[in-house]
Amino acid sequence: MANTPQAKKRIRRNNRRAEINGARMSRIRGFVKKVETACEAGDKEAAQTALKNAQPEMARGVARGVMHKNTASRKLSRLTKRVAAL
Repeated sequence: MANTPQAKKRIRRNNRRAEINGARMSRIRGFVKKVETACEAGDKEAAQTALKNAQPEMARGVARGVMHKNTASRKLSRLTKRVAAL
């Protein structure tokens, strides 16, 4: 249990940040899911638009420190390859 006022404040702050970061990651996963479902359906047009929407969202996640740069790059690369294969 935190004793100092600073430690108590850090706990409050960390809980708030965890909530915000969780929402951000969930949002990114949603955008990625749209690309994947469009790929599975074989809809190239929808997959391309979904990919265009997912790209800045993942970049925003990297900028905000929610996602590692290489992870975002790898996922984006794999998604792009899947869309191109359609």
